[in-house]
Amino acid sequence: MPPAAPSLKRFLSSIGLVVVLNALVKPGWLLLENMVQDRLGHATFGLIAAMSSLTIIISSVADLGLTQSSVRRAASETDFLQGPFRTVLPLRGLLNGVALLAMLAVGWLVGYRGQELGLLAVVGAALLLIQYTQFLRGIFQGQQQFSTDAVLSVLEKGLLMAAVGGLLLAGPLTLWGYLNTRLAVAIFTVLLLYGLLLRFFGRMPYRWQWANMRQALRLSLPFALIAVLYGLNERVDMIMLERLSSAKEAGYYVGAYRWMDAAMMYAWTVLPLFFARFAHAQQHPGELNKLLGVGQRLVAVPLFFAVAFVLFRGEVVFWQFKHSSGPELERMTWCLKILFLNVLAHAFFAIYSTVLTSTGHERTVSWAVAASLVLNMGLNLWLMPSYGAIAGAANTLVCVCFVSLTYLWLVQKRTTVSIPWGLMARLFLALGLLCGSWWMLRWTTYLSWLVETTIMAVVFGFIVLGTGLLRPQEIKEALKRKH
Repeated sequence: MPPAAPSLKRFLSSIGLVVVLNALVKPGWLLLENMVQDRLGHATFGLIAAMSSLTIIISSVADLGLTQSSVRRAASETDFLQGPFRTVLPLRGLLNGVALLAMLAVGWLVGYRGQELGLLAVVGAALLLIQYTQFLRGIFQGQQQFSTDAVLSVLEKGLLMAAVGGLLLAGPLTLWGYLNTRLAVAIFTVLLLYGLLLRFFGRMPYRWQWANMRQALRLSLPFALIAVLYGLNERVDMIMLERLSSAKEAGYYVGAYRWMDAAMMYAWTVLPLFFARFAHAQQHPGELNKLLGVGQRLVAVPLFFAVAFVLFRGEVVFWQFKHSSGPELERMTWCLKILFLNVLAHAFFAIYSTVLTSTGHERTVSWAVAASLVLNMGLNLWLMPSYGAIAGAANTLVCVCFVSLTYLWLVQKRTTVSIPWGLMARLFLALGLLCGSWWMLRWTTYLSWLVETTIMAVVFGFIVLGTGLLRPQEIKEALKRKH
């Protein structure tokens, strides 16, 4: 038998733990990274960001879809850990080594030379190791160990925050000191997670069995194409911006993108938990529909408030950039507001991608993302040389809207899952009321941003209750019900 799914009460408690832990750690890291960018400068940090994006793209290729495939197999196959996984585990590590060499080759092809290649090697090695921890965490998700995964989800960032914070306090920050610290933390995190994997699930001697390897690759390849396309779609902007415009423009973009990434980290933390639940319940349409309704509300409601805050008060998030000029801060603010419209699209529709990929429609999703990627790269080539970071943000928005609406259409046409149109209407209503109320408060009063945001948080609480997005009785019943 596959691992038993936890009750809805335990599942929601795990999500709550994930959110709380990330709320404690991730904002601290975001502010610390702002300080690092301010100390190193926009151009230097823009170069690092472009190299990081290149690494993430290469690592997406190297993963070959094994991470998501392993989550689904660990959730549905009784003998996966003691059988095929003993081949998949070393295979995934070997692919990381191949990815590092490929990354350096691609870096040389796009124009990196000398010291830049050394920087790329250190940046890439650290990020490839962190991607490997995502693979290891996937086993905990597949085994329905969501509380353990919640702690592991913030482990690396917590350690890195402590280490980089110590560097900042010790004296002037250097580029190599920062990058070497990231690499050391990544190595420690991989070793720790591997030890925990053995502690929870027992010894796993490596077995290079070609039959298991072929089966693993065959089952993972649909996920591989999606991962590669997603990696390109999300990260190619940074590389193209640094190459087509300038490292400084890339620095402006990453300063804004960091906040979007922080907001989306909430969704990317919650959605993998639903991926495992959707995969576990794919033979039960009623349970899938119920999970979709719960998931859409959990993802959308917090992101709505983040989007509204940025649209009305986005300029305040750049308070740490004391070495930036007024025009630089204004450019970053415009990028931020455009990028947060991407967050809004994801708030509504990202969960439909999770539904599709967890229920066997990976190939269809791949075509949608591929079309979005072609559109994005075409727009980048056309607009980035003239408009820089603003073009990158706007092009991303166009493509996210395209692929999000495609997901919605595919779920309706290709699955048995029912689109919750009533819930969607209530979400749109809540968003409209939030933005309308904030606009009235913003232009009829002269409050500080903190007081204004506090008032709107209370108002939004009443909006959520009034639109039925949070019904106390429903929550009580859900928490008492066991599956």
